[in-house]
Amino acid sequence: MKREQQAAITLRQSPAPQRSLWTGWGWITGVFSLLVLGSFFYTLMVSWDSLTSGDILKNLSRIVGEMFPPDFAVVTTLGKPVIETLAMSVMATLLAVVLAFPLGFMAAETTSVHPTVRYLVKGLFNALRTIPELILAIIFVASVGFGILPGILALGLHSAGMLGKFYAEAIDKVDKGLIEAVEASGGSRFHVIVFSVIPQIISHGIDFTLYRWEYNFRASTVVGMIGAGGVGFQLIASLRVMQYQEVLAILVVVFLMVQLVDAFGNTIRKKLNS
Repeated sequence: MKREQQAAITLRQSPAPQRSLWTGWGWITGVFSLLVLGSFFYTLMVSWDSLTSGDILKNLSRIVGEMFPPDFAVVTTLGKPVIETLAMSVMATLLAVVLAFPLGFMAAETTSVHPTVRYLVKGLFNALRTIPELILAIIFVASVGFGILPGILALGLHSAGMLGKFYAEAIDKVDKGLIEAVEASGGSRFHVIVFSVIPQIISHGIDFTLYRWEYNFRASTVVGMIGAGGVGFQLIASLRVMQYQEVLAILVVVFLMVQLVDAFGNTIRKKLNS
């Protein structure tokens, strides 16, 4: 009894363990603060003259003033570019799904055949995400030529890197109990994927894919500006000759198309959640 009392007294008297400032969230907060403050002061240092000269607002107001009223006569020439932009976004997303969906199972710890394969596929996804789609589009325009094909390849490969990461993370978050149940009943790896994993990730997978399609639709306008066709090609043509009224009209068309794509995607999401 005395030993227990002495042990309790010693435990109460022993100092509580000191947690270092750089453990847990401490170092994350420190690094984040350093990034924000460093970027802020560096921006002020290199852009102080531009920020204080007043030319930014003056030039911007001049260009915006030249955009009004929008010249909607250019809309009659946007039939083919609009179709090209839509086709580019759809085909790029389809290419990304075809590549990312099977590779996602190889990148996920839950379903990968070997750790080496998992790391290699994750490295491939990282590489595809690292290269901006605009750079990929320039490379493919130089190698394939003008048209929507380089845009499809650039957006598709970049999207494959992003969707593959999302798919793999979704696979690793599935209920392991259902996997064990399929395995306990004698199911193979194929049966585990088909009857346990895919039913659990299908809703999230469709959601990720829709978001990426909406992104690709916007990005297809950007890659079109460097020769990949679509509305972007028409937009850069008007910008080169400083027809800002046409530019505003094209931007209005792009905005309306984006709203339609977003509305269609939201409709599908509501059907999945109902």
